[in-house]
Amino acid sequence: MEIEDKAPKQEKPSGGESSPIDEYIEGFPPPVRRKLETMRRTIAGAAPGAEEIISYRMPAFRLGATLVYFAAFSRHIGFYPTSGPIAAFQDELKPYKASKGAVQFPLDEELPVELIARMTRYRVEEAARGNAARGKAPLRGEEGAVR
Repeated sequence: MEIEDKAPKQEKPSGGESSPIDEYIEGFPPPVRRKLETMRRTIAGAAPGAEEIISYRMPAFRLGATLVYFAAFSRHIGFYPTSGPIAAFQDELKPYKASKGAVQFPLDEELPVELIARMTRYRVEEAARGNAARGKAPLRGEEGAVR
């Protein structure tokens, strides 16, 4: 069962109000905030139309289903794209600590933004295939698989 923060989603750019993800990011020191913002922009760019949410107390993106999560820790940024992308990109993840559904990017290294984007796109396509297999409507704005 997924636990979500039901706080209303608010637009920051026009209204100057912060969203739950903004509030999450603001709780960290500036160097970590920059990495979290980079994660956020990278994921948003790879999953157009996805909704930002807080789930399991972590920033997440949802497009029909929850696609990916990310979070900051004392020594790394955790990225949680589920097991499919981890398996598909296992060779490229060798430099990082990874488990079945997560990968850790050390805070003292640059984020592999291209890899994060590709893993997110893979997860979007995986979710679209899952919806099609269950007879659900395609993900927002899509006729078939998301690119």
